[in-house]
Amino acid sequence: MADQLAAIFAQIKKYNKIIIHRHQRPDPDAIGSQVGLAEILKASFPYKQIYVVGKHIPGFDWIGTMDEIDNETFDDALVIVTDTANAPRIDDRRFNNGDELIKIDHHPNDEPFGDLMWVEPDASSCSEMIYAFYQHFAKELKLPRNAASALYAGIIGDTGRFLYPATTPRTMLVAGALMAAGADAAAISQRENEITLPLARLSAYVYEHLTILDHGAAYVVLTNDLLTKFGLSEAGTSAVVSLPGRIKDVTAWAIFVEQEEGHYRIRLRSKGPSINGLAKKHNGGGHALASGAKAQDQDEIKQVIAELDQLTTDYATK
Repeated sequence: MADQLAAIFAQIKKYNKIIIHRHQRPDPDAIGSQVGLAEILKASFPYKQIYVVGKHIPGFDWIGTMDEIDNETFDDALVIVTDTANAPRIDDRRFNNGDELIKIDHHPNDEPFGDLMWVEPDASSCSEMIYAFYQHFAKELKLPRNAASALYAGIIGDTGRFLYPATTPRTMLVAGALMAAGADAAAISQRENEITLPLARLSAYVYEHLTILDHGAAYVVLTNDLLTKFGLSEAGTSAVVSLPGRIKDVTAWAIFVEQEEGHYRIRLRSKGPSINGLAKKHNGGGHALASGAKAQDQDEIKQVIAELDQLTTDYATK
C-alpha cells in the first residue's frame, strides 16, 4: 500500500489542477470521500486549483457542493475518482479528459480503470481510506474541520453508524481522530438519521408490503406510480434500503425500484450470505453484504427472488 500511496501523492504534487469525481447516485461516502479529499488538498496546497464535480444533490449540500467547470479545465489536469467500482458509474463523463486518472475505492476491483489504482476492499468506506492517505502524509498534509466532517459523514454512512460488519477497530480509531479534528459526531449522525415526511410514509409502505420467505429472504417492489404518489424520485429511495434488516426474521433482502425507462434497479443487502455473486449475474456487483443489480422485467425479478431464496435457504441449512 505504501508504494501506491507514494505514487498517488507524487501525482498530486505534480499537477496544479486536480479534479475529483465520484459515482452517480451518490451516497454519503461518495460525497464525503470526494469532498474530504478536496478540502485536505485545498488546505495543504492553497496555490493549486482543486475541483469536485458531479450532479448537484441538494440533500448532500451539508457535506459539500459541486463545482461547475468547463471542458478546458480538464486540460493538463489530474483526475481522481473516489468510491466508484467501475468506469460506467463515474459521474460526469469527462473523467477521461485529464492527463492522468487515479482510482481510489473500497469495492472489489472487478473492473479496474485508471493509470493508478488504490483499492482496499476491507476498508469500511472510501472516506476511511482518504483519512489513511492523510495520516500517511500527515507531515505534509492538513486536515481542516470541514474535511474531517465530510469524512466522518462518509464513514457513518457506509457503516450504518457503525452497525455493519465492515466496521473494524481501525474504523473506530479513525472516527475518533476525525472527531478530535472537529467533526461534530452527534450533529452528523442526526443529519443522516433524519428523513422527510414522504420518506417516512414510504418506510411505512416498505414494512407493510415486505414479503418475507421461509428462510429469511425478503423483497419489496417500488413502482414509478408508487414513488409519484409519495412525491419521491428513484434517487430518494436510498433511505429505505436498510429497513428490512431491522426485522429479526430477515436474513437477506432485495428492494426493486422501477426506473423511468421501465427496468428495475435492485438494491441487495444481507446479514450473512454473500450476495455479490447474485448481483454479478444480473448486471451488477458490489460487496459481499451490500450490492446492486438490475432486472429488465417481472420475469427477471422473479428469478432474482428465487436465487435470493436459495441463498438464504443454503445459509440456514448449512
